[in-house]
Amino acid sequence: MTGQLAIVGLGPGDPRCLTPQAAATLANASDLVGYAPYLARVPGRPNQRRHSSDNRAERERAHHAAALAASGRCVAVVSSGDAGVFAMASAVFEAIETGEPAWRALDIEVVPGISAMFAASARIGAPLGHDFCALSLSDNLKPWAVVTERLTAAASAGFVIALYNPRSRARPWQLGTAFDLLRPILPATTPVAFATAVTCPEERIDITTLGEADPELADMRTLVLIGSATTRRIDRQGMRPWLYTPRGESAS
Repeated sequence: MTGQLAIVGLGPGDPRCLTPQAAATLANASDLVGYAPYLARVPGRPNQRRHSSDNRAERERAHHAAALAASGRCVAVVSSGDAGVFAMASAVFEAIETGEPAWRALDIEVVPGISAMFAASARIGAPLGHDFCALSLSDNLKPWAVVTERLTAAASAGFVIALYNPRSRARPWQLGTAFDLLRPILPATTPVAFATAVTCPEERIDITTLGEADPELADMRTLVLIGSATTRRIDRQGMRPWLYTPRGESAS
C-alpha cells in the first residue's frame, strides 16, 4: 500500500508544547482526521483536507482514517495530549485488527505528545516523582464497578493517581463519589491538584487536600492529581505551593 497513517499527539494546548516531529507530520499530511476542536488547533494548509467528527465517534473516525490511507492518502489522526493515552492510537489499532485485512499492511506511525498528566505535574512540581498510575473516570467504555475497583486498588497500593475525564455534564456525580471512596484509604491531608486547561491562556490550578477537595472545581478539561500518602507539599508565602513525591520510600 502506498498510503500512510500517523496518529499524532498535539500536546496539552500551548502550541509550544507541540513536538517538532508532530508539527512536521501534520504539515506533510494530505488529510487530517479528528474531533473538531482538536483539528482547529492545527494551522490550515493549502490542499489539505479536514475530516471532523463528534467526540464519541472514535471508532468511525479510526475506520475512516484507515480507509483514506488505504486509498493512498497521507493521513494524520489528531488527539490532544499524547495519542496513546486514552486517545486515538488505541482506536486506530482496534480498527486495524477488526477491519479490512489489507489495512494491516499500512505504513502506520504513532507520534507522541505531551500528556496532560505530565504538563500538570510540571506546573506544580514533581508529584509523579515516584510510582503513579493514570485512570479514566469515565464509564462510557467500561463499567463503573471496574473504575471504582481500580481506583481503590491504586490508592491502597500507594500510587499517585492521575484522573482523566473526571467530570462532565452527563457525569456530574462520579468525581465526588471517587473522593468518598478514597477518603477511608488515604489521609485527609493527602494533596489533590485540579489542573484545568493546563498550558492554555485560561489555565487554572487549584491545590487542596483530599479532605477538602470539591468536585465542582473540575470539568472535562481538568486533570485531577491525587497524591499518595508520601506526597509532600512545600508552602510558599503568597505563591502557589509545590507538590512532590520523594523518589525514595522507607520500608514499612
